[in-house]
Amino acid sequence: LFSLTDRRALITGGTKGIGKAIADLFLESGAEVFITARGKELLDSRLKEYKDKGFKAYGTDADVSTDAGIEKVFSEVNKIWDSFDILVNNAGFNIRKSRTVDYTTEEYNSILNTNLNSVFKVSVKAFPYLVKSGNSAVVNLSSVAGMTYLKTGSPYAITKAGINQLTKNLAVEWAPDGIRVNAIAPWFIETPLTSGILGKPNFYEAVMNRTPMKRVGKPVEVAATALFLCSDAASYITGQCLAVDGGFSVYGF
Repeated sequence: LFSLTDRRALITGGTKGIGKAIADLFLESGAEVFITARGKELLDSRLKEYKDKGFKAYGTDADVSTDAGIEKVFSEVNKIWDSFDILVNNAGFNIRKSRTVDYTTEEYNSILNTNLNSVFKVSVKAFPYLVKSGNSAVVNLSSVAGMTYLKTGSPYAITKAGINQLTKNLAVEWAPDGIRVNAIAPWFIETPLTSGILGKPNFYEAVMNRTPMKRVGKPVEVAATALFLCSDAASYITGQCLAVDGGFSVYGF
């Protein structure tokens, strides 16, 4: 039920943090994987590492926040696959500011293009490939910031809330085509994206005070959730946003 043998997976933002953990686990579970990232040097290093281990791993350096980057991804995918079974929309970043009025238009557009618009556009572009599979799954990386207020800035929260609603819409629209669509909403996870802010003692203490399990999450814990949602073990699950948050989202007073 949890095997991904002979499945093909496209993962955006697959060289660091949660994306890398998902790529690692999917490969170990039998999948072929195509990863995208903006940095060519790190991408090439990851692909060499995978191929040295005997995994079937492919990839391209592309910025999926741009139409040109998305076109490049699918141009490269076309060279090896005519269909694939799994799409993981993971690419994302943030610019942390405490006040909405402090964001510039350029910063706002950059966050939306990377975190939300890329998910919409890549998903639409992937649809014909997923339909050919007949038993496919999409996982969108959201955040608990899309479910409640966090000190992460409103543009980031907007993108994650948008992902949650897009997940619901696509789940209903694409169910007749044999495509399941779910989202994962992590709380703080040990990644390069969070290392700076978690390194501040007062902030870390505040996070621990709001986390019932009293620790931050590990990338593999998000990856394992993605593996579950993409496997036959979750064959009757679609349209859901699963919080991987140590209890944060249900911790009232």
